[in-house]
Amino acid sequence: MPASPSTARAINDRLALRLLQQEGPLTAGRLKQLTGLSRPTVADLVERLAAAGLITVVGESGEQRRGPNARLYGIVADRAHLAALDVRTGGVSVLVSDLLGGVLAEASVPIGGDTGTGPAVEQAVTLVERAAKEAGAASLHTVGIGAPGLIDPATGELRDTTGLPAWHRRLVTALQERLPARVIVENETNLAALAEQREGVARDRDTFVLLWLGHGTGAAVVLDGALRRGASGGTGEIGFLPVPGTRTLPSATDCEGGFHSLAGAAAIAELAGCYGLLTEGQADGPTVAALVGRAVRAVEGRDAVAGRAAGEGPAGAAGPAAAAGRPGAPNGDNASRFLDTLADRLAIGAASVTAVLDPGCVVLGGEVGQAGGRMLAGRVQERLARMSPLRTEVRASALGGNAVLRGALLTARDGAQDDIFAPPAR
Repeated sequence: MPASPSTARAINDRLALRLLQQEGPLTAGRLKQLTGLSRPTVADLVERLAAAGLITVVGESGEQRRGPNARLYGIVADRAHLAALDVRTGGVSVLVSDLLGGVLAEASVPIGGDTGTGPAVEQAVTLVERAAKEAGAASLHTVGIGAPGLIDPATGELRDTTGLPAWHRRLVTALQERLPARVIVENETNLAALAEQREGVARDRDTFVLLWLGHGTGAAVVLDGALRRGASGGTGEIGFLPVPGTRTLPSATDCEGGFHSLAGAAAIAELAGCYGLLTEGQADGPTVAALVGRAVRAVEGRDAVAGRAAGEGPAGAAGPAAAAGRPGAPNGDNASRFLDTLADRLAIGAASVTAVLDPGCVVLGGEVGQAGGRMLAGRVQERLARMSPLRTEVRASALGGNAVLRGALLTARDGAQDDIFAPPAR
């Protein structure tokens, strides 16, 4: 049965808007080419979308042609404003953007562990309101939130999880009460995977697993292009995975003794101490990532010096080699052994995931995954190849810890555009 004229118009309008979102400003002629619609149909939809305030003339094509240049049409970016939040145990980061994802304001606030629930929530909500004001947003249309913990697949709400600050769950409710905006909350690791798939190292993969390596550990599973959450929203809670090399087994309320005990920030810091690489003040997530990065540079410097000694490259001390000679730089051999042992640990978790899901690709995400770069990813891939017959590529995150904010923004943008670009009710 053919679509009614109103349904056909709605379909064409939505197609044109998606193309303008993906390709940027387009002429009516280019829209005709990309949609396959007739010139009169394109002219009608352009007029209709402009009258609705969804698109506007943003310039001219600049093509060499007779007569006036063709007009370029683009989506009205300030039709709606969005916010993205990255909620961590130690604070909140927020960015505010327009409908196309252009960042207008960014801010963050630390929230100490001794801060009460009420004051913590107030700090976070005030941060969002202040960022929106700085961005010139009279109101927010959609807010995307990335938080640690389980998201109830039935309600979409953050579940009350043991070990996480109480203000995390209260924050979502407070934002819904204070802001005239739609609020979408998602697990932080899932958002990181979304960002890596859309903007990072997994853009060519429909199936992959992201292994989150930050203060804690987690995993996100993308199969055939779809994010998998599981029956209770717990897909990827790899911190609870029982693994060899720990002193106990994890429990239902504590991941101590699971993979977290091998690959969490505290475990990596302890491992670094064993190799003489840990200095005072490097015992939490971001600084542990910095420590991993320093180890990588130390190995690069050692290898560069060895290469020059063997006649493989220019003589001047520069780049990694110079860094290796700086006071306080870690010993290259110790740094290499540290990365080898860390790769051994990460491969245990990655091999377990690979054996069950056969994703073909594992992304080492979070701050630690990004800091380890290709050197750490290559070491993990080598070990996986020895442990499993399933061919698996290991890649280092391109976005690191920023992936959560980027994923939250993408989620907010998708939700807002689905609402604003939706066909009118018949």
